[in-house]
Amino acid sequence: MNFKEKNSIYLQIADRICDEILQGRYAEGDRLPSVRDYAATVEVNPNTAMRSYDFLQSRAVIRMQRGIGYFVEQGATGRIRAFRRESFMNDDLPDFFRQARSIGLTAEELAALYRQYNATLEKKEEKRHP
Repeated sequence: MNFKEKNSIYLQIADRICDEILQGRYAEGDRLPSVRDYAATVEVNPNTAMRSYDFLQSRAVIRMQRGIGYFVEQGATGRIRAFRRESFMNDDLPDFFRQARSIGLTAEELAALYRQYNATLEKKEEKRHP
């Protein structure tokens, strides 16, 4: 896994696990790989992977069943989306709006670009799932 300097590695791994949950790789109720197996997959120390699992457990995204392993919590998808929405609204959107305004993008142009983006995604999805 390629890591960025922006966030701690354990947070980047937690974010990747959340992506995998949102993409359906791990459904709610599914068992996750062991900490050691996941650490090997992303090529980090097992302690770092453990920190990621602990973080996700503290946010009620995953749960540990003693002696069995870690599982995706029921409702995890909604919680992940809510966390990400809050982060986007508080952290990313103000910077985006500041940049858009500084280069003269209007609300109408942004809305048109967003509609075009969604239409492109819908066409790709139709090709994958006719």
